[in-house]
Amino acid sequence: MSETILLCPRPLARYGGRFVLLPLLPQQPPLKPLPAEIWSKIFSLALSADASQRGHRQAHHWQTPMVRFADVGVQILPSYVERADEAQNPTHPHQLIFDEHFAQSRNNSLTLNPQEVACPLLYSNVKISTVGDLDKFTARLRTADQTWDSIRRIPYSTPGRWVQTFDVSEITVMHDSRQAFVVDSLLTTVFPLMPFMENLKLSSSLPLSRRAFVCLTSRDGNSNLRILSGVCYVPAFSSSTSVEEDPVVRLLQKCHRLERLEVMGSDMQPADGELDSQDVVEIPGTDVKLDLPRLKTLILLSMPSSSLTHALISAILPRLKVLHLTPYDDIPYPRALTTRFLDVHGESLSTLSLFTPKCWPTRFHPSPRTVLRTCPNVRHLSLETPLPALLPPDPMDTGKVVIPLQILSIPRPNHDFWRTLEALLPSFPSLSVVRMRDTRWLRKGLSSHAQEAGVQGEMRVWRQRLAKRGIYLLDGDWKDIP
Repeated sequence: MSETILLCPRPLARYGGRFVLLPLLPQQPPLKPLPAEIWSKIFSLALSADASQRGHRQAHHWQTPMVRFADVGVQILPSYVERADEAQNPTHPHQLIFDEHFAQSRNNSLTLNPQEVACPLLYSNVKISTVGDLDKFTARLRTADQTWDSIRRIPYSTPGRWVQTFDVSEITVMHDSRQAFVVDSLLTTVFPLMPFMENLKLSSSLPLSRRAFVCLTSRDGNSNLRILSGVCYVPAFSSSTSVEEDPVVRLLQKCHRLERLEVMGSDMQPADGELDSQDVVEIPGTDVKLDLPRLKTLILLSMPSSSLTHALISAILPRLKVLHLTPYDDIPYPRALTTRFLDVHGESLSTLSLFTPKCWPTRFHPSPRTVLRTCPNVRHLSLETPLPALLPPDPMDTGKVVIPLQILSIPRPNHDFWRTLEALLPSFPSLSVVRMRDTRWLRKGLSSHAQEAGVQGEMRVWRQRLAKRGIYLLDGDWKDIP
């Protein structure tokens, strides 16, 4: 409590009075100590707010300089909270907030270690863009694991057990075999050190070796993996004798909680001579059936045939809703398995995207015409060039001719496909949007002749026709005509 202050208005008087100085506002009570859980939420909110202001998740990139909180003297490693120049600036708003609260906590004799609060949040989402940063990150985790003793209550070392999202999708090696070997070796070392990893984003341009996949398969905690994306699949992984020899299949056997799988084929496009070949293709045998009960999204691009596709065709996928495939309808089974995959798992799909990655030389294959029959519950359908003449659903098989389609995406307007779409519109009572995936509306200010020529003119014609039926025509950015 503060001391009483007396005011003497007449100090020279013999009987001068004294008045007690009373505060106009009540005294502010001291701040209550906050537990570590509250500090964790404050720190995560500060990171997310700063990342949203930047427009991208730059706040979670790995950087080597340390972050220093000026008034407290706290050092946090690693420093992917902010860039070093901004973090050391005392005028940074988040830094002032943390410095003030940490200083008050120190004055109140609280035992609060900011490093214990911040480091688990910082390591939970790691994004690495260069080979040098991957080397430093691997060395940090490996050194910590070597100094971890068996007396600890938790068998897994820190900070490796804090990592939940590990993103190396931006690493490029530019066709350098030596650098690719270095990246593969570093990933082979770091995979076992992250047992609680839930999200793994690899680079689709960097194929991993069998050694890396074996290390990823044999590590502890594969049941925690929920998202596996950017897997580069090479023809050497596929086996014509047994599916169990495929390293990706062996990995999926351990990932029972997987919810999203993305695989990109590399150098798997069939040659021109193989399309007309009459040689018998052997179907690989399998005794193990993949069980992925939580898989909701599956992306298989540029993979006409592989032992992985064979395993997924015979797998149990009860929750599969979103499927992205590269069509190969002109290649018969079993040289291409995409059409067969739709026949087996198409009934449960709500989103189907047929897409061919753009890489030189790009060769487009036709899409199956029976998509509406094999996928009767699809709500978002995206087709690829050349656009197929879709067959209407068979009422003998489905019992009805109504498809709950709401969004239809095509690359660009096509006169022949308009006839097909016009004939199928009675079967699409819920259709509300037709999207031109590869085109954009011209900006305002151009002449009327430019806006009515070429693809823009065809889009305007389609827009007028569809508007009569209450259907919107949007461009690739999901925008209406300006």
